[in-house]
Amino acid sequence: MTKEENKANFDWVYYVLGLFFGIVTGAIISGSFGYSLLGGLIGFIFSAIFLNKIVKGRSY
Repeated sequence: MTKEENKANFDWVYYVLGLFFGIVTGAIISGSFGYSLLGGLIGFIFSAIFLNKIVKGRSY
Protein backbone atom coordinates (compact mmCIF):
# COMPACT_ATOMS: atom_id res chain seq x y z
CA MET A 1 0.00 0.00 0.00
CA THR A 2 1.26 3.45 -0.81
CA LYS A 3 0.62 6.40 1.41
CA GLU A 4 -0.42 9.49 -0.50
CA GLU A 5 0.99 12.65 1.02
CA ASN A 6 -0.72 15.99 1.07
CA LYS A 7 1.44 18.28 -1.07
CA ALA A 8 -0.87 21.29 -1.01
CA ASN A 9 1.04 24.52 -0.56
CA PHE A 10 -0.67 26.94 1.82
CA ASP A 11 2.11 29.53 2.09
CA TRP A 12 -0.16 32.13 0.55
CA VAL A 13 -2.30 32.08 3.70
CA TYR A 14 0.56 33.52 5.76
CA TYR A 15 1.10 36.29 3.22
CA VAL A 16 -2.59 37.21 3.18
CA LEU A 17 -2.82 37.16 6.97
CA GLY A 18 0.29 39.32 7.33
CA LEU A 19 -1.03 41.79 4.78
CA PHE A 20 -4.51 41.92 6.32
CA PHE A 21 -3.45 42.33 9.93
CA GLY A 22 -0.78 44.84 8.96
CA ILE A 23 -3.44 46.96 7.27
CA VAL A 24 -5.79 46.63 10.24
CA THR A 25 -3.03 47.54 12.69
CA GLY A 26 -1.97 50.57 10.64
CA ALA A 27 -5.58 51.73 10.35
CA ILE A 28 -6.27 51.37 14.07
CA ILE A 29 -3.08 53.08 15.21
CA SER A 30 -3.03 56.03 12.85
CA GLY A 31 -6.39 56.19 11.12
CA SER A 32 -4.90 57.29 7.81
CA PHE A 33 -4.84 55.48 4.49
CA GLY A 34 -1.09 55.91 3.96
CA TYR A 35 -0.14 54.29 7.22
CA SER A 36 -2.58 51.48 6.52
CA LEU A 37 -0.68 50.70 3.31
CA LEU A 38 2.64 50.96 5.15
CA GLY A 39 1.34 48.59 7.83
CA GLY A 40 0.22 46.15 5.14
CA LEU A 41 3.65 46.26 3.53
CA ILE A 42 5.39 45.67 6.86
CA GLY A 43 3.00 42.80 7.67
CA PHE A 44 3.71 41.24 4.28
CA ILE A 45 7.46 41.51 4.85
CA PHE A 46 7.18 39.92 8.30
CA SER A 47 5.16 37.03 6.90
CA ALA A 48 7.82 36.46 4.22
CA ILE A 49 10.55 36.48 6.89
CA PHE A 50 8.50 34.07 8.99
CA LEU A 51 8.07 31.61 6.12
CA ASN A 52 11.53 31.80 4.61
CA LYS A 53 13.71 32.02 7.72
CA ILE A 54 11.86 30.67 10.76
CA VAL A 55 9.83 27.72 9.48
CA LYS A 56 11.89 26.87 6.39
CA GLY A 57 12.78 23.20 6.29
CA ARG A 58 10.35 22.00 8.93
CA SER A 59 8.62 18.74 8.19
CA TYR A 60 5.06 18.17 9.25
